[in-house]
Amino acid sequence: MTDDHPADQGPTRPLTVADVLALPVLAAGRPRVVTGVPGLDRPVRWVHITELTDPASFLKGGELVLTTGMPLPQDTAAVRRYVDELADIGAAALVIELVRRYHRPPDALVDACRRRGLPLVTLAEDVNFLEVTQVVHALLLGNQTEAMRRTQRIHEAFTTLTLRGAGPEDVVRAAAEMSGRTVVLENLVHQALICEPSGLTVEEALADWEQRSRATGPGDTTATRGPEGWLTAPVEYQGERWGRVAMLPARTDGPAFGPEDITLLERTAMALTVARLIHPVPWERTAHRNALLDLVEQRHRSAQDARARCTALGLPTDRSLFVAALVELRAGQAGAETESRLMQELSTAGVPALVGELAPDRLGILLALRPSQTWRPVLERLSGTVLGLAPGAVVTVGSEVTDLTDTARSFREAARVAEATPPGQPLPPDRSFHELSDVGLRRLLYALREDPRIQEYTERQLRRLIDHDTQHGTDLLTTLRHYLDAAGNKTTAARRGGLSRETMYQRLRTIERLLSRDLESGDQRTELHVALTALDVWRAG
Repeated sequence: MTDDHPADQGPTRPLTVADVLALPVLAAGRPRVVTGVPGLDRPVRWVHITELTDPASFLKGGELVLTTGMPLPQDTAAVRRYVDELADIGAAALVIELVRRYHRPPDALVDACRRRGLPLVTLAEDVNFLEVTQVVHALLLGNQTEAMRRTQRIHEAFTTLTLRGAGPEDVVRAAAEMSGRTVVLENLVHQALICEPSGLTVEEALADWEQRSRATGPGDTTATRGPEGWLTAPVEYQGERWGRVAMLPARTDGPAFGPEDITLLERTAMALTVARLIHPVPWERTAHRNALLDLVEQRHRSAQDARARCTALGLPTDRSLFVAALVELRAGQAGAETESRLMQELSTAGVPALVGELAPDRLGILLALRPSQTWRPVLERLSGTVLGLAPGAVVTVGSEVTDLTDTARSFREAARVAEATPPGQPLPPDRSFHELSDVGLRRLLYALREDPRIQEYTERQLRRLIDHDTQHGTDLLTTLRHYLDAAGNKTTAARRGGLSRETMYQRLRTIERLLSRDLESGDQRTELHVALTALDVWRAG
């Protein structure tokens, strides 16, 4: 009997008129659809065999009605009434066998079915109606049993998620995987905070999100809404409406949302409500963090997906100027408070931005400004807020870029500046943040101080001099520093070291001998200056 099940039908998809006609038990009768082709996707709830003139009184809707045509009335008015009753009760289709009474469908019957849009199917060969009912009813009961099993699995899955304290990303991901459809969580201002695409790209799912979401309209229950037919369910927090979760239709024509989808989305909304209570960090902040990490680590599948996701969070991505900044906090400083204050200040100032934690004690900021706007005053204001909340914090900035996909480079530059900024590094006199132009030789070497190549170079250049000072109690390293800082001016170097010129000359000759270097050579002085600066940086760090 399982061989009669259509191959392309899933275990819980409603059995349609077209599915039943494709069953071998009916296909043997050479069925022909005379009217109502658009109605072939109607679900079949049951099969009813009748030879009555008023079969509708025994129907509840959704039945596939089978008849030999024997009871059909003769006059046109009675035929029309017969069809009207079937259509009014919601019969799925009328199947008439053209073997006994008729060899072609009566014109009155065809006209009446066409007028009401009721599918009329003729069978040219004798068919065992009882066998048809057995096969179809077995399939229907099997579908119902499987639907109950799937519903139970839905409840068990979301109960497990709730008990283990799953976050919103886990809940939305589970809904997308179980439904095979794209699921999106949004807040009340129609920002898409989490998107789990299935069958769609992120760009297709989130393009023009706010406009499309507003067109869908609100609702207090789980239902299909809007011009695109989204299935939505409200999400609450502490008894108040917080946002909603939406399940999007498949890109290709497929079955409409069914009872299982409604159950799944309702359980998703309930699990999200519980997750909102368990995870106190505002989900907007989490969404910003995830979006920033995706940009910094370039985890988006495409530039279009990146733009769609950021736009859906309220960040304009067209004709914008982007600037990335990092906030390096000291251990134990209030990162959450600083993050919250920065978001609030940017919102109050009307500056679109993403703010989020990229790593422990490191916040990321991405500003999206109009090309005519100057970003420096905005960064200066934000830096002042940071230093007021977290004294000693370091704010660094990368270069401005005009494409969202280039923001990773701006963040890398800000990170390089942060790496080259030692604790206690004085701020530039005209601002309260650091940028690439501030990184000179000393700060560059500070950033590279852990590199074995720098360490090996420094040791090779200065080892003999350091060993001599250690063994003989001299301080030739300081003499070399005074000499290099004076750009090779021996008189100035002697004065800085409190030495006579003759003593300075004698020490410089000793340094040349120990290092096998010519201190009159500009190139060799530069090499020694770099090595000595690297040594100072290493010792200070």
